[in-house]
Amino acid sequence: MSPLELTPQLQHWQQQLIGLLQQQEPDADGAHDLSHFHRVWAAARHILPHHPQADALVVLAACYLHDLVNLPKNHPDRAQASRLAAAKASQLLADAGFPTDKLATVAHAIEAHSFSANIPPQTDEARIVQDADRMDALGAIGLARMFYTSGRMGRQLAHPDNPLGAGRALDDREYALDHIEVKLEKLPDMMQTAAGRAMAVERLARLHAFRQQFVEEWLAR
Repeated sequence: MSPLELTPQLQHWQQQLIGLLQQQEPDADGAHDLSHFHRVWAAARHILPHHPQADALVVLAACYLHDLVNLPKNHPDRAQASRLAAAKASQLLADAGFPTDKLATVAHAIEAHSFSANIPPQTDEARIVQDADRMDALGAIGLARMFYTSGRMGRQLAHPDNPLGAGRALDDREYALDHIEVKLEKLPDMMQTAAGRAMAVERLARLHAFRQQFVEEWLAR
């Protein structure tokens, strides 16, 4: 199924949302920059045609504003970031003239997107946004983001002698490669939509192929 076509309304608000983001304090986290928001919206556009009852404008706004408050993964208040982002997004959207009757639905989609917050999505829009955001943790770009984030947090690439973790406890706080099995492998089964799950399975296969090649080169001594 083809991705959702952009209506004039969606095109207008996409530009408005980009403008709102550009007015915010620059985020030094390259894994959660404007390109990330573009990719999340692109993934959502592939899921939306499978859910014609979902409000595409709500999904668009949540895709672009879900990380307005972005705390590091090891920050003690990490689980509160999506709630803070939802509150900030609601104010920005209200000031920008976004339809008032859609603000609460956008806020919920933003709150529920977060893995750390553990808020179950209650709407189709929230389910789509959650899937689309998690999609960016998979595939080739997901790998790049994984190593980028791990590097920023001072983690090693992999265990020096046992990169696949055979017979040892996996620890993605110490070894970046462990993160594939600790978390990323679980994402396809956690997807909220059938379309998102199919996309996630395909992208996870790319992670597995990379990991196999990585291990072969890592242990070639």
